[in-house]
Amino acid sequence: MYISVIIPTYNRRPILEQCLRALAQQQPGPYEGYEVVVVDDGSTDGTVEWLQNNPVGLPQWKLLQQEHRGPAAARNLGFRHAQGSLIVFIDSDLVVVDHFLASHAQMLRRHGVTGDPRSPHEAKVFTYGRVINTSNFQDPRSEPFKPTDFSAAFFATGNVAIARHWLELACETPAGPFDERFHLYGWEDLELGVRLKRLGLRLVKCPQATGYHWHPPFELQQIPALIERERQRGRMGILFYQKHPTWAVRLMIQLTPLHQFLWGLLSLGGWLNEKRVEPLLRWLIRHGRSQLALELCRIFFLNWYNVQAVYESYRAMKARNKGIHSA
Repeated sequence: MYISVIIPTYNRRPILEQCLRALAQQQPGPYEGYEVVVVDDGSTDGTVEWLQNNPVGLPQWKLLQQEHRGPAAARNLGFRHAQGSLIVFIDSDLVVVDHFLASHAQMLRRHGVTGDPRSPHEAKVFTYGRVINTSNFQDPRSEPFKPTDFSAAFFATGNVAIARHWLELACETPAGPFDERFHLYGWEDLELGVRLKRLGLRLVKCPQATGYHWHPPFELQQIPALIERERQRGRMGILFYQKHPTWAVRLMIQLTPLHQFLWGLLSLGGWLNEKRVEPLLRWLIRHGRSQLALELCRIFFLNWYNVQAVYESYRAMKARNKGIHSA
């Protein structure tokens, strides 16, 4: 099997360099070769110029460009230009181990995946590698696995390998497997996962294919962007629910009275907002506990903003539907 690694990127030039250099160091494995497809989603930080002038030793790679349309459209563009029978999706802030591709390929072969849609015994399996979060830019691969790194997602594009033909079968439009209406933050990969599950695919964990997801240490200046991201995720969550109105999706997007009650209780109905907890956050950051500060942000107000956006979008959806039915 030949592997295509598809990487959407937007204004992540420093960590993208580490991402690509790690991919250039891949060990041989049970695959015929690999290419890296980088899709720039309208970056304004010099990413394209750097890529054009700084080859990083990749055996085969290509650069595609689009206006800023979000990761769903970027992954679709990469998919349309990819040559591999096996597709690997990672994010541009992921630094992988040297046996990353070999581990994915070995696990897939072990479970009967060849990448050949003509094979009568082709297994309905894809692999998900381990993702370890870190803020260590100099040596991201030194970070140990932590309980907070556990993910129960069925199909998450931060580190996943799947035979191309399953993605082709899941396509709803000629654009590609991802629904490009998910143009804001969140859910485009999990929504595709619902369609893949309906095709009968199952997930196999592949912890040996480890990727280290880098993010800068938490600072107070990041709070407005984090709040906006939660609001976007809430709006996109309702699009997810419109497509798949199931109880499982309601739980995922937090469209339940339980989530309203829980995050309302922990935030005291929104009273414990970013301004009121700022002194505590500042103290934690000053004492080297930035990760704890970020977790408290999620508990005290970020999830509250998300649930509020979910229900606002849900009410708007119902109002639109009511207007359509009464017209």
